[in-house]
Order: sequence, then C-alpha cells, then structure tokens
Amino acid sequence: MALSKLQRRQRIKHRIRKVIFGTATKPRLSVFRSNKEIYAQLVDDNSGTTIVSVSSRNKEIESVGSKTDIATLVGKTIAEKAISAGVESVAFDRNGFLYHGRVKALADAAREAGLKF
Repeated sequence: MALSKLQRRQRIKHRIRKVIFGTATKPRLSVFRSNKEIYAQLVDDNSGTTIVSVSSRNKEIESVGSKTDIATLVGKTIAEKAISAGVESVAFDRNGFLYHGRVKALADAAREAGLKF
C-alpha cells in the first residue's frame, strides 16, 4: 500500500533533520507551508529556542497577490529580522516539502535580502 502525502513528507522530513542542525551562530531556517499560509522561523536547536519567526498571517505582511508573492515577502522579512538579530548564515530546512514553488520563492527572497545558506 502506498504512503499518504503526509506520511511521505514525514519520512523526508526525518531524513533531512538527521543532517541539518541549527546552532546559535548558524540557526536552522525552518519553513512550513499550509494550503493558505506560509511560516518561517529561525531555530537554535542547541537551546531549543526560536530566534525569529515570520508568517504570512503577520500584520506587517501585506496579503495581496498570489501565494508565491506572499512567500517572497515572508522570505524578505525573515532575512531582514535575522540580520537585525545578528544572524547572517542559516541552514535551510525545507521540512519535507519539495524545493519548488512557494518554498523556493521564500528561499530565493531570503538569499536576495542578504541571508547566506
């Protein structure tokens, strides 16, 4: 019997998380994508804390345009907040999602705004 979409994503997620680990100097940029929204956060796995978080539900993100445009705004905002918090390089965690579409748009926008992956 084939795996469901969620089971497949969970397998990929665990495979990725075996390799990617966030520290205080190089936190993990974790991305979660739902049907309507997109969320991004910088996580320090040593202390188990979130340094910075941004989502498409925030008031400063203007929710006008396509979902890809909104993901681009979230990427720019997370990069700006990360740089103001003193973080320049991150480990990108796509969280089991394919590096395509909204996840790719967020990552590209964060790179253009100054984050190094």
